[in-house]
Amino acid sequence: MRLCLSTVILPYRRWHEGGRSAWQRAEELGFHTAYTYDHLSWRSFRDGPWFGAVPTLTAAAVVTERMRLGTLVTSPNFRHPVTLAKELISLDDISGGRVTLGIGAGGTGFDATALGQEPWTPRERADRFGEFVPLLDRLLSEGSVSYSGDHYSAHEARNIPGCVQRPRLPFAVAATGPRGLKLAARHGQAWVTTGDPKLFETGTPAESLGAIRDQIEKLGKACADMGSNSYAMEKILLTGFTPDRQRPLESLDAFVDFAGSHADLGITEIVIHWPIPDSDFAADEKVFERIATEGLAQLH
Repeated sequence: MRLCLSTVILPYRRWHEGGRSAWQRAEELGFHTAYTYDHLSWRSFRDGPWFGAVPTLTAAAVVTERMRLGTLVTSPNFRHPVTLAKELISLDDISGGRVTLGIGAGGTGFDATALGQEPWTPRERADRFGEFVPLLDRLLSEGSVSYSGDHYSAHEARNIPGCVQRPRLPFAVAATGPRGLKLAARHGQAWVTTGDPKLFETGTPAESLGAIRDQIEKLGKACADMGSNSYAMEKILLTGFTPDRQRPLESLDAFVDFAGSHADLGITEIVIHWPIPDSDFAADEKVFERIATEGLAQLH
């Protein structure tokens, strides 16, 4: 069974007051990748401390050596492909080629209006995402790019010497709809899901498993239509947003059961949230660390 375990560390702590130590501890615990959210703020954390994703990952790259680093996820809500590409090749260089870009179309909320724009419709988000991903792909793969589209432009944008990882750093594309899945199939080295949001409040774990199975089947069809092999694509589940959202961190046995049932569907990477007291991501730190060090071994 091919499965790896990763974590997501929210950027809410000052670097010298627990921020740095969390990333270092994540590497000590053996996580495959440590991600962070790429938001300007997020939900219940909006009125508290919150730091930028790329500077945080850059600092994490300096104090770690082996663990991969990434975003879950970056979106067009407040990013432009030209400036983002420059930041990413810098981060990839500083990390020695350990960066994965989780990328999605974005949604409603604070990030969607923080720059003063009107909220985009679902169609407009999809249209922008459809331009954003291919242009970013080119910017990270080519030395000079010019492009003029409906939403984004680039004029002789230089990204020399390019990424350490060739031909560019990997994309993990979050998508469930037809257009997004096509982008994942064409440009993604990995695919990201949080499950079916319609089941978050009233669904059952069994219904959630069925929905993720359907998503993976649709991804496979999109890959087949593009002439690619979906089996070669990593399939990432960000936990905390399925009906049994608290269960994976309740105990080692609960995690093993949860991870095993999703691995059977084809999920290849499980991402668990670093515990945050008094939040939606509160969890017993001892249980969390035991899952990190023993969880995958229990599946084999």
